[in-house]
Amino acid sequence: MSTVAKTTIASLSRQIVTEADAYRHLEGLRWGDVPRCSHCASTDVYLIPPANGVSRKTAAGTMSERRVWKCRDCRKQFSVLTGTMMHATKVPVRTWILVIFDMMADKNGMSAREVERKYGVTIKTAWHMLRRIRSAMGSENKLIETMTGTIVADETWIGGEPKNRHANKRGPRRQGSTEKTPVLSLVNAVTGEIRSQVLPWVTANTLSKAISEHVNAAASELHTDAAQHYVSIGKGFAAHASVNHSEGEYVRGNVSTNMAEGYFSQLKRSIDGTHHHVSVKHLPRYLGEFDFRYSTCKMSDYGRMRTLATRMEGRLSYGRLIGSYHRYAFSGI
Repeated sequence: MSTVAKTTIASLSRQIVTEADAYRHLEGLRWGDVPRCSHCASTDVYLIPPANGVSRKTAAGTMSERRVWKCRDCRKQFSVLTGTMMHATKVPVRTWILVIFDMMADKNGMSAREVERKYGVTIKTAWHMLRRIRSAMGSENKLIETMTGTIVADETWIGGEPKNRHANKRGPRRQGSTEKTPVLSLVNAVTGEIRSQVLPWVTANTLSKAISEHVNAAASELHTDAAQHYVSIGKGFAAHASVNHSEGEYVRGNVSTNMAEGYFSQLKRSIDGTHHHVSVKHLPRYLGEFDFRYSTCKMSDYGRMRTLATRMEGRLSYGRLIGSYHRYAFSGI
């Protein structure tokens, strides 16, 4: 039996007592033992200690325990927050770390109301924090290598039943008789990685475009159900096998769509139970969150947090969050 202590929210809160502790902990997560300049990536940097040894006065006149570094190459000052999703945040770094760990540990996700209650921030702040964390979990603005191997592809529909909505809340029907939003998921059966995408429609063209952007078809085998639109797509793969659900066939040898369907089950339970409703506008970020958690499911909660720490680059303003967002953007780890 392993004697290694498991990191929990309680043990983490005991380790991080002050803001200086929080800065040091985040530096370890992002930089390891080698601090790196946030402006030029140089490692020739040094810490500027506060004059009183504890805190320094900010431009607003308040005292802060922020750890400030300076680069000998570019001569600029920076901290572990510079250029990240926490850049210029007014929320304590300790709170950020605890909220991030909570997000990594909770497979059903967290709502902004839960963060508001547990950490004493406003609902607007909680909402903004979670959106920024989801953007780091997803692949927004990040380059992704194409997947290779055995790829399981399947689609589902997200949203409530149109008949349950008030007449003035019903939108245009997408396909058949539903207004629900179609989502495609691609699972690498070898590595366990998953990538999901919101689609405008489920057709051979939309599926082919999404799959070709993220899968090396010539070096992969495609596993799907017997839907007709996968027939032409499968011709571009090294091999294509399918199971016929209409005939009660769900597994044949190593061919099935169970990995994708298991993901859909968890995704829908979490949306219904934790968030209750997710708009089409923000759905890609939620898919990115659950893709990240599924793809790293064999990691410990703290290991997942370490992985996220390498993906924190990039500022995300509140105005950009509530503004336009590409509804068909691809998400994934």
